[in-house]
Formats: sequence, structure tokens, C-alpha cells
Amino acid sequence: MATKGLGKTSGYSAEGLHGLNEECGIFGIWQQADAAQQTYYGLHALQHRGQEGAGIVVNQAGQFKRERGLGLLSDVFSDPQRMAALQGTSAIGHVRYATAGSHGLENIQPFMITVGDDQMPVALAHNGNLTNALSLRAALEAQGTSFNTSSDSEILLHLLKSALQTNFTDKLKASLNQLRGGFAYILMTSHGLYAALDPHGFRPFVIGQMPTGAYVVTSETAALDVVGAKFIRDVQPGELITINNDGLLIDHFTDKTTLNIDSMEYIYFARPDSKIYGVSVYQARKKMGQALAQEQPVPRADMVVGVPNSSLLAAAGYAQAAGLPNEMGLVKNQYIARTFIEPTQDKRERAVRMKLSAVREVVAGKKIVLVDDSIVRGTTSMYIVRMLKAAGAKEVHVRIASPILKFPAFYGIDMQTTAELLGANYSLEQMCHKIGADSLGFLSVEALIKAIDLPFTGNGSGLTTAYFDGHYPSPMYDYQPELAQALAEGKVDFAPEPSQTYQPSQVISLKNEALMFSNHKTMSNKLKEAQS
Repeated sequence: MATKGLGKTSGYSAEGLHGLNEECGIFGIWQQADAAQQTYYGLHALQHRGQEGAGIVVNQAGQFKRERGLGLLSDVFSDPQRMAALQGTSAIGHVRYATAGSHGLENIQPFMITVGDDQMPVALAHNGNLTNALSLRAALEAQGTSFNTSSDSEILLHLLKSALQTNFTDKLKASLNQLRGGFAYILMTSHGLYAALDPHGFRPFVIGQMPTGAYVVTSETAALDVVGAKFIRDVQPGELITINNDGLLIDHFTDKTTLNIDSMEYIYFARPDSKIYGVSVYQARKKMGQALAQEQPVPRADMVVGVPNSSLLAAAGYAQAAGLPNEMGLVKNQYIARTFIEPTQDKRERAVRMKLSAVREVVAGKKIVLVDDSIVRGTTSMYIVRMLKAAGAKEVHVRIASPILKFPAFYGIDMQTTAELLGANYSLEQMCHKIGADSLGFLSVEALIKAIDLPFTGNGSGLTTAYFDGHYPSPMYDYQPELAQALAEGKVDFAPEPSQTYQPSQVISLKNEALMFSNHKTMSNKLKEAQS
């Protein structure tokens, strides 16, 4: 992958392009009569994480049935017969944005395979991106494995199929320990659900319980709220969760773990009504805006305008801290997809033109502080600044509620080259000129970490900020030679893989009766006792 060298950085100001694409959203439920319908509702709450395709697999007495398709969830299941065909008491589902692999139906999850001498069916949904996928795929193909997709998500299924262990859990642990990068997996067999999170915890992953006693695992707490499930806990790095008719078992596939949750989840990707490791996304974004106002003030500004929708909380925080009115100077067409999630640049630019318009009566003659969450490629920022000035704005000062994106992402975000990053190829002044703003300012990494305020007691902040500061929490494996060559200025460093766990690694077994919806306090106490 050819990339340009990095440009200068510092503190100036301009608008944020939405060019970030989240990887996927996943949802699984065990022992629920209307499992497919609840999975649909859960995926609907995760639609912001991927709009390219969706799919659901149900387990009906050991027989698996799958429906999947391209487009939004509502488009895939617009025919009622597709949902009616999904009868079963357990299900997993997936909404996709492609971070690895092509944009075709064959890459729409969940994927399915059979494992073992008894040809047990296994379905898989994956959120993330493997950094050693090319090596693993090459090794498997050398052994005679045939792949059906170009997605790295298929690799785990073939590792399972070729594993020598006889017990499925042992097969899964051995397979997971061969993976590197960011991953949150839900697997379904005829006997149970399995949830696994990578040793760094790059992606959010939570467990909940329905009023019926059914268990849910999913990408965000907002999905739990939508289906009426009670939050139990976050899945911790390196954990392997087993859910079956006996209850819930919390185990580890490795004890070499640390926490490096992706800071972009708090900045942009996650829903504002979600919590990640106990931190409210709503509050974190508002604090980012408040900190931005302190670090990057705009003297004698008339108002603050946020870019809908992901930047509105940061704009509210900025306005509050700066003592300025927070106005709706931009209107969004709610039926247009998030532009960072559009899979090609042409589609992104078209989406920007279709999704936003300026309110002339609000912005005309005004000195505006335009708050956005990030600048990736710059398309959105440039267009919005131009649009506001065409509507009569006297000045547009862009303030970004995150640091400058300068480094590629490999853990599950579609940002794997610096060639497309404005902040990697231009100085702050050049960025400001390119998007046409009167000034441009970014939040510092230190202020970002403080605003999120993750309750983490291990080394570091518990956050991944590599895209801003070049400090990667793990080696890049297949990507590392290219990255090291492309970023020859020496601004990037890689931490070794964790050598010890930051969480206790003993097995925690919680039976159904201890985890019933009405006994959540009892369950919490059992968890605390087991981890003390």
C-alpha cells in the first residue's frame, strides 16, 4: 500500500470530513422465542456501524437458516417472508461496512461452516480487522483450504475447521490465539453462543439479559436498550464467553491482555446513548467540546454551529464553555448515509452534497464557529465551509473535537493508508487553506484522554490514540513493513504484545438462576466476588 509522507501538524483550524468508516455491528441472542425479530431490532440500533449489508442466522433445533443481503437492514428484510423464514430460539446478526474484502454479497455476514467429524454447523459474525490475515490465509491455502470470500472474517472458521483439538471450546481457544489485530466475534453452534474479544479490547462488546432470561451479546449498550435487555457487563480483553442452556461462562483464551479501546468509538462511531467501559459517549463528546473551547477559542464569534449529527454534542459543549449561542445552522437529510461509511470516494462526495444544507436566516452575516468531530479526507469540511459562506456567513472558523488524524488505522476502521488523510499530507495552515476556512483548530491528545476519562488502572490511558500520535499498542504484523517504510520519518512506534493480564483470569461460571433479569443485583455481587 503506497502512502505519502506525513505533513506537519500543530494547532490551526478547519472543518472535519466524515470519511471514517466503522467496521461492523454484531448481535447475538440465546434462548429467546422470537430470536430473529429481536436480532433485527438489535441490528437496527447498530445500523450506524455499517450500512453496506446485513444478515441474520437462526438456530432451530440444530438446523441453521440464513437470510442476508446488500443495503440497509430495512432493505434486506423489506420482504416479510424473509423474516418469517427465520424461525428459531437463538440467532446472530451482522451489519457490515467493509474494512477488508470486496463489496459483494459473498462478503455479507454471518458466515457459516461445518466443523468436526459430526459436521456441526457454526455461524460467525465479526467486528474488527485482523493484522495478520494475509499470513494466515496464505498458510491455510497452502494446506488446501478454499476460501469463499475475500473477507478476513472467514479465517477464524477455517482455523476452527483445521484445529486438531477434539473439544469445540479448545478448538476455538487455539484458533483465537493465532489471530492478531482487532476483533469481536460472536459464534453460534447448535449448543451455544460464543463471544470473544481481542487481547487489547479495541472494539466495544457487551453482555445483557432479557426479561425472559435470554442472554444477549452485542457491540453497544444502545442495542441492549432497544431490545429491553439489562446490561450485565462489558466483555473484557482476551475473554471467551460461553452462553448455553446451563447459563453463562466467562473464561479467557489468553491472559496476556491490556485495554486499548479505540478512542474513535467515543469521538464518532458509537451511539451517544451507549456506554463503553462505564463511560457515557454522550458525556465524553460534550466534554470534548468543552475542552476544545478552552484550547481553541474564537474571539468575538457570534455563534456555534455543529455538523449533524455526530458533532452536535461537541458543539453543545463548546457553546456552553465559550458562552456562545448554539444554533442549528445546518440541516441534515436524515435519509442519507454517513459519508465516512460510504465505500468509495465518489459516493462520499455525492452523499455530502445530498445530506446537508445551510439555514441562511441563521448564518448570514455571522462569524461562525463550526464544530465537527474529525477531518479525514476533507471532503465534507470543504463543502460545508463553502456552503456556509454561500449562505452569507461572514467568517467560518472550524474547530475539530479530536486531534489531527495523521496515521493509518488497522484495527477495524477503513483508514489503512495515509494517502487519503488530510492531516498526514498537509500542514495545519495548508489544511485550513484547502478547506477554505478562516481558521482551523484541533483538540489535543491530552485533552481527548481527559475528556473520555476512562476508569483504567493499568499502564497508559486504556485508549488507542495511534491515529493521532503514532503510538500503536501492538505490532502491525502483515502491515508493519509497508507502514514502517511509508512512515520513514520515525514518528511511529509499536508496543509489544501484552505480557500479562490487567484483569483476573480465573473462570467465572454464572448459572441462569443467578442472572435472571430481576436478580441483577445478585448477579453483580457474584461477579464482584468472583473477581476479587
